[in-house]
Amino acid sequence: MSSALFHSSPQRHELSPEHTAIVKSTAPVLAEHGIAITSHFYKRLLRNHPELRNVFNTAHQSTGGQSAALAHAVWSYAVNIDNLGALTRAVSRIGNKHASLSVSPDQYPVVGDNLLASIKEVLGDAVDQPVLDAWKAAYEQLADIFINFERGLYQKAELTPGGWTGWREFVIARKVHESDEIISFHRQTKDKRPLPAFKAGQYISVRVSVPELGVYQPRQYSLSNNAGESAKGELPAGRISNVLHAQFPEGAELEASMPFGDFTLDVDADTPVVLISGGVGITPMMSMLSTITWQRNKRPVMFIHATRNGRVHAMKDYLSQVMQDNPQVSRAIFYEEVDDSDTKGFNYDHEGRVVLDKIKDQAILPNADYYLCGPVPFMRAQQESLEALGVPSHRIHSEVFGSGAA
Repeated sequence: MSSALFHSSPQRHELSPEHTAIVKSTAPVLAEHGIAITSHFYKRLLRNHPELRNVFNTAHQSTGGQSAALAHAVWSYAVNIDNLGALTRAVSRIGNKHASLSVSPDQYPVVGDNLLASIKEVLGDAVDQPVLDAWKAAYEQLADIFINFERGLYQKAELTPGGWTGWREFVIARKVHESDEIISFHRQTKDKRPLPAFKAGQYISVRVSVPELGVYQPRQYSLSNNAGESAKGELPAGRISNVLHAQFPEGAELEASMPFGDFTLDVDADTPVVLISGGVGITPMMSMLSTITWQRNKRPVMFIHATRNGRVHAMKDYLSQVMQDNPQVSRAIFYEEVDDSDTKGFNYDHEGRVVLDKIKDQAILPNADYYLCGPVPFMRAQQESLEALGVPSHRIHSEVFGSGAA
């Protein structure tokens, strides 16, 4: 991908008051028919532009997660069309993912044309030309916002020592089975040049050829080590992960992006940290924990994790070692299904799902920052519990593991 694409200054598209009013008034229609429109859109887009199948994860298409994410993003934009500051967090989250996939400015008009056509094809005569014109103007404004944001990410990547844009070739140096479902992949650059520093909590995109689909397929994976170690990422089960698990032995080559993501640890703070994860959401938390202890930081850390049982509990030995070496680190491990090989007090502490009120004396710390990562229902439950226990919302930071951003 040519970096020259990201250094021009495109014309900004501004919405007229009339277009703004139309978009806001049609937002309820998007809420009602959003998934139908976006499902139609992805099928139309990939049929007309099969080269984009290398960008979109087919598993997210088949589950409907991608369509739902896009529908929610479009609806959020519509209802906040006259208050774009409310979209700052969403733009950052989605823009970082786009950057990890090497999305380029020339792809935005293609997406826009197919999205507008899908609106018309799904809603039919309920959509007239003034509505389409308003949504065209709104899309162009939104595209400008993303293009400019992503340009900044690409420029920063180019200026970072060891950084790059696009895809870079790596060699798998080592594979470590962390649980029945998760394997750590230790990577080395094929060109032997050094890697850039990254922030604890960031991820990379990895893309591999999937023969049965005839395309490259990307997926995001967290970096689980600290910024002072060689690159390591945890790969949970899934189509792309299954290909990597079965067909990519040590010594094999793969392509990966620069680290991206805005769910990152505040390394300058000295206040307590509470890390709360579910399932594979443990991986960015391990990066945060490793970074705190690697810095010889004496910040109190409470590590709360939920998983099904000991067989799928990843990196439990590493956590035990960290606690042994760092007395300021404590834990609360929840197993939903305890079996005969699980020992309370050794590899888990509580049976059942995470109930923060049950451990509030451990979990609620003065002036602490809370980092949450896991599936959407888990995240929602922990967010609500923390707020009910009096934690200010600005102290709660989160990242969802599952079907990605639009």
